[in-house]
Amino acid sequence: MPHGDSSADILERMEHLYPEVIDLGLDRVLRLLDTLGRPQDKLSGVVHVAGTNGKGSTIAFIRAMLEAAGKKVHVFTSPHLVHFHERISLAGPRGAEQISEQDLCAYLLRVEEANAGEPITFFEITTAAAFLAFAEIPADYVLLETGLGGRLDATNVVDMPALTVLTSISLDHDRYLGSVLGKIAYEKAGILKRGVPCIVARQEQEAFEVIEDRARELDAPLITHGQVWDVFEQQGRLVFQTDTSLLDLPLPRLPGRHQIDNAGIALAAVRALAGEKIGEAALSAGLKSARWPARLQNITDSILKSHVAEGSEIWLDGGHNASAGQALSQSMAEMEERVPVPLHLICGMMTGKDASAFFQHFSGLAQWAATIPVAGKDKAYDTDELAQIAVDAGLDAVAEQGLVQALEASHARTHGPVRILICGSLYLAGQVLELLDKKNPGT
Repeated sequence: MPHGDSSADILERMEHLYPEVIDLGLDRVLRLLDTLGRPQDKLSGVVHVAGTNGKGSTIAFIRAMLEAAGKKVHVFTSPHLVHFHERISLAGPRGAEQISEQDLCAYLLRVEEANAGEPITFFEITTAAAFLAFAEIPADYVLLETGLGGRLDATNVVDMPALTVLTSISLDHDRYLGSVLGKIAYEKAGILKRGVPCIVARQEQEAFEVIEDRARELDAPLITHGQVWDVFEQQGRLVFQTDTSLLDLPLPRLPGRHQIDNAGIALAAVRALAGEKIGEAALSAGLKSARWPARLQNITDSILKSHVAEGSEIWLDGGHNASAGQALSQSMAEMEERVPVPLHLICGMMTGKDASAFFQHFSGLAQWAATIPVAGKDKAYDTDELAQIAVDAGLDAVAEQGLVQALEASHARTHGPVRILICGSLYLAGQVLELLDKKNPGT
């Protein structure tokens, strides 16, 4: 086995261990974890997060609040935007930091050797590497984001987490989770554990009934938005309240009305974990410091600004399903109320997503849209097809060859300032962030 390999070399080998990119099940990862000495059993303070939208942002808030209180936190999220290292953050003296190249290679080689060439998916074997790292480096809490679903997700191997969290559940990943909301909720609720409290975001009734049934079977207390706690904006502040307490806090750093709900989920989680041992100062600091790239990220002051009119705004978001489209359109509408300028969309999307449902939320709001390729992704929509879907959804849309061409087409269409939202795919968002590191975005 080559030990001079980079993490990219090892990860490439791991991608070929199983013919299917996604094959939900726990047998393969449990076999490997058993060989590694069951590192998942050595973790303490595990917070397991599932849902359709808002998982990453919620974890970002929880992490920031806990770290502001001086807690050591490990974090596992997916997918990554630019570098795989983003998925694994390890507790350190200055807070959790992305795993180093040296450590990532070491842990990947160990799980590769333990797996001994057995069939296993990429997500499963890399999840095992994360568990191994978390087990060997002390931390107070481990924040785990499911990759897909919950019940059969490779992260769902911790028998007794400290807390589970269900963010909003909606239709997505139909091929793997089904196209019925109740079935999707059943898969997500598979992370619930006997007697372990679960923070529940506001849900559609069909989804909530499934969650309630599962919680009743497991005697798992539900701490539910709208029943046990509430969160809302009032006079430029975030208010979080329960029957016995009220917190008056700053608005979250992450923009968008939906981030108020995500911040509320995080507040409910931190209070469930530590009660009032974590004070308002740490909660406020967490709200103001949380970072989560490509979620309504303002990239106006970047190399891309040379391709748009002076005074324009450029926003980046990886949202790619109907619920994300609704949240993004609401955020754009709120920006429009404050500073009215034309909204232009630049969108690339994978074929497994309901592009029509996404675009419909922007009908009457976006003045124009351009569709672009998601480079290197065979399952991305053809730009002409995606443009036609946008047109059918009520948008004035054209196909362009790439991001820079779309920005210049936007400028040519409206010579004054515009608000541009680049959206539709986390893959596309990652490619944009990678592009921002280059000196010449036209290359």
